[in-house]
Amino acid sequence: MPPARDSEWSESTGLTSILGFAPTEPEPDTIAPLFDPERMFDVCHVGLVLRAVLGVQVLLGLGLALAARNPAQWMEMLASGTVVSLTGVLLWLLLVCAVKRPLARLAEGVQWACLSILGAMCALSGWQFLALASDEPVSVFRLFSVGLSGAAAAAMLLAWLKLRERSQRPAAALAQLVELQSRIRPHFLFNTLNSAIALVRVEPDKAEAMLEDLSELFRVALADSQAAVSLAEEIELARRYLDIEQMRFGERLRVRWELDPGAGRAKLPPLLLQPLVENAVRHGVEPNDTGGEVLISTALRGDEVEIKVVNSVGALARTPGHGLALRNVRQRLRLMHDVAARFELSPAPGRFTVRILLPR
Repeated sequence: MPPARDSEWSESTGLTSILGFAPTEPEPDTIAPLFDPERMFDVCHVGLVLRAVLGVQVLLGLGLALAARNPAQWMEMLASGTVVSLTGVLLWLLLVCAVKRPLARLAEGVQWACLSILGAMCALSGWQFLALASDEPVSVFRLFSVGLSGAAAAAMLLAWLKLRERSQRPAAALAQLVELQSRIRPHFLFNTLNSAIALVRVEPDKAEAMLEDLSELFRVALADSQAAVSLAEEIELARRYLDIEQMRFGERLRVRWELDPGAGRAKLPPLLLQPLVENAVRHGVEPNDTGGEVLISTALRGDEVEIKVVNSVGALARTPGHGLALRNVRQRLRLMHDVAARFELSPAPGRFTVRILLPR
């Protein structure tokens, strides 16, 4: 009786090696932790600052409502309290934003202690602004109460930041799954491998280059999605993808690059640009017998970086899209940059434009 045949998985080891999965597996020390403490202390976003200030003001208003005898007294007390709370909260957020990197390296207990003490000091600083406009003598009890309130508010903000970071983990995991499904589609893999097989005998150098580009695409796709990369790295990856597609489509694919070197340092989630470029090829080039044009441009505009992916529009794609890639890009931008980033779609006769604005 012949020996049992090994499974097809074991036979595919050689192909896996060719594709580059094994050598490009991320090293343990390069994998970002699931719970990134540095991201937790990233309180520099305008949206987060507004939520923190609004939350503290609501709590202040509710607390003073319990002590006030009538609405007039409540308004008077709220006006005075706002001077202290607004100054203290904004100062606390500004300092945490400035020292978020060293703060993230401290033990959790030390973080709680440091930020609570910082909250007390910021609240007392806000109280000093109010005391300058008042001749009322300051008692030790009042100073203790203000400092304790500042420490308690800082501890509440820290707890909220920790809960906010933890709540983002399921969304980030879901976004990663959608990315892998929408970015590297099975038919793209099969088409690329078939193109490489066709080139092996007649143009082996091109086949090798195509497989190297494909390996790099999968290496980045399987990396951790929470780490940020530079726009320059994303541009290089998009070039690799378009090089693969250029071998498939030849003269039908016409690519134009308009890149601003000053925009290359902007930070964005990995593989954010490649799904947009893939969509442009799929909907703007693949359905048309004469092909189409894809334009990728970047520009530095003051404190913002503008990214555009524009493709010509002709015949409809053979398989209509579901918008997963676009929704995925929008969600990841919101998770990383909150309201500081914008994502705009501009369909027009003969062309389709995706425009992204990021902080510099």
